[in-house]
Order: sequence, then structure tokens, then C-alpha cells
Amino acid sequence: MRVVAAMSGGVDSAVAAGRMLDAGHDVVGVHLALSQSAKTLREGARGCCTIEDAGDARRVADVLGIPFYVWDMAERFKDDVIEDFVAEYAAGRTPNPCLRCNEKIKFAALLDKAVALGFDAVATGHYAQIVEAPDGSRELHRAVDMAKDQSYVLGVLDADQLAQSFFPLGDTTKPQIRAEAKERGFYVASKPDSHDICFIADGDTRGWLVQRLGEEPGQIVDTDGTVVGEHRGAYAFTVGQRRGLHLQRPAADGAPRYVVEVQPRSNTVVVGTAELLGVDAITGDHARWCGPAPDGVVSVGAQVRAHGEEIPATAWADGGQVEVRLERRVRGVAPGQSVVLYDGTRVVGSATISATATAASTAAAPATAH
Repeated sequence: MRVVAAMSGGVDSAVAAGRMLDAGHDVVGVHLALSQSAKTLREGARGCCTIEDAGDARRVADVLGIPFYVWDMAERFKDDVIEDFVAEYAAGRTPNPCLRCNEKIKFAALLDKAVALGFDAVATGHYAQIVEAPDGSRELHRAVDMAKDQSYVLGVLDADQLAQSFFPLGDTTKPQIRAEAKERGFYVASKPDSHDICFIADGDTRGWLVQRLGEEPGQIVDTDGTVVGEHRGAYAFTVGQRRGLHLQRPAADGAPRYVVEVQPRSNTVVVGTAELLGVDAITGDHARWCGPAPDGVVSVGAQVRAHGEEIPATAWADGGQVEVRLERRVRGVAPGQSVVLYDGTRVVGSATISATATAASTAAAPATAH
């Protein structure tokens, strides 16, 4: 196969490219330029897509002896990921830009361009596995290394995208990948992993949002409406947040308080006790299925954070909407986050959380079960 290896400049994508070459594929390395004003150097383990990263990717391609190109997708990344991120926070939701990048950039814009140029597939350094089912279809599964598993952020991929994707690292642990990179003579073997949000290199999400949305002073209120503090913009808060509230009036019982609701229209942040954070009913929009959509009510595992715990649940689909009922309550689930559904290690699909509640306050699941 002719394969585009997406090379970020890190150790994972470097080894992924090497493995695809070893497997006998015709491999071309591609680095995505996603920043319109790329910095020369990374800030430690924060950020990515710098000029340094592009250079690191090129050096790996030279070691492998494969062609290497830089594809400019900064405008598409700005429109589909960064602007979406800002709009979601402005609407009082908490988005996950990594899922949106995988959906819109790496497995849409990149894959579409690769196919248009005559390539058969795209390979990345994500920690996940693709397993071929008996009927020849491809399934997305968790990685062997659960500490590095990235199937959650790949839950937005559909069957057609999986059919043209490779994840060569899914059967390997991170220490083994670094050891392999060293054996291959890759300069990036000991390069630190990037983390946090790639386009907010200093990790200060609140400050970054203030620069783009401006300050909008408002009130922080208790659940009974009592004003207990002030803020510079409700968009900078997320459900479950405890730190950075700077409340002026402590709770009568001295218990800590958390953000339980963000009201963008009134620019108000509501705080309350930890008990108010527990939810076991989730409604999701923008459903994406890694294969056939669930038929009726199905038993699944539900995960609401990238490295969060998988909770036993039931779920059913209704067009582009998904209803999930967790077996136990989970705290700090915010609208805008994604819920990813699993059947064992297989990823069933995902949805963007639009509402949460307790099951006692919602309608019962349909009677049909499969």
C-alpha cells in the first residue's frame, strides 16, 4: 500500500513510520503545519507543531530514507479546531480539541488529501489497535498499554475512516517504543511527550480564552442564588472545577464548593457541594459510530474523560442523539465533553455530551433490549 505517515516530530509517530516501512508499504512522511505563527522551540513538554518539531520529523524521515513533506493545514485547523474550541467555551461547554482534531484534521483533511493524491491510507502514532473482524470490516480497539491508550480520542472515527487508517503502536508499551526508537537511531528517542492543549503552549487555558473573548465580569452564586464571589468570564469555568474560584464567602458548614453549572446567557457561575456533581444519565449529540449504530438498548462501558475510568452502562441511539445510563454516578461531567462507548476493548462510537442528569429525573430506557 501507499501510505502517508503523519509525523509530528515525536517518538511515537517516528516509530510508527518505521514500522509501516518494515511492513513493506510505500511510505511518505508528512508533517502537518497547524500553527499560523509556529514558534522556533517547544516549551519543554508543552505544545507541538513548532519549527523544531518539523525539523525532528524531517531527520527521522532521512534516517528511514523516505520522502518527507510539510502540508500546511493551519487555516483548516484554525477554523475547525481552534474556533470551535473558543465557541464551545463561550457557550458554557467544555470541549476536547483532540477529538475534534482527529475528526476534522487527521482523519478528514489529511486523509482526504492523501487519497486524492493516490495514497491508500494514513498511519499515525496513536496508541490504539485496529482488528479485522470475521466479515472483513475493521474494528477500533483499546491499546495494550492502558496507561497510554488513546482509543478515547479516536472514538470519532467512522467505519470508512478506519478502513484507511493504521495504528502500528497499539500492541506495544511506551518504554518499548522508546527503546525501539533508540535502536533505530532516532534523535527523538528521548524527546518528552507533548501534553495539554497543543495550541496553548503555556497551559494557561483561562488566560488564553480571556485574550480572545475579553473580560466579562460576573457573579459566582451558590445554589440558592446567594452571591459568593466574582469572576472575569463565565466561559473560563468548567463543571467540577474547585480551584481558582476565589470565593469571598465560605460555605456555612466549611465544606469545599465546586462549579456545578455555567450559565453563559447570564454570565453566571453556580457553585455547590460535591454531592451535586454526581450524574448517571447522559444525553449526547453528534453521534459518531466506528461501525453499525447500536440496535436498541445495549450494554456498554462508558468513558467521559481521555484517561478516565470506564463505567458499566446501557445506551441507545436515536438518530444523531445517544442516551447513556451509567450504573453509578460520576462527578464533574460537563456538557461539551465526549462520551465514548466500548464493548469490551472495542470502541462502539462516541457523542458530544449535551446534557446530564440523574436517572431518577429522566425518562426510562426503551423496553427493547439486545
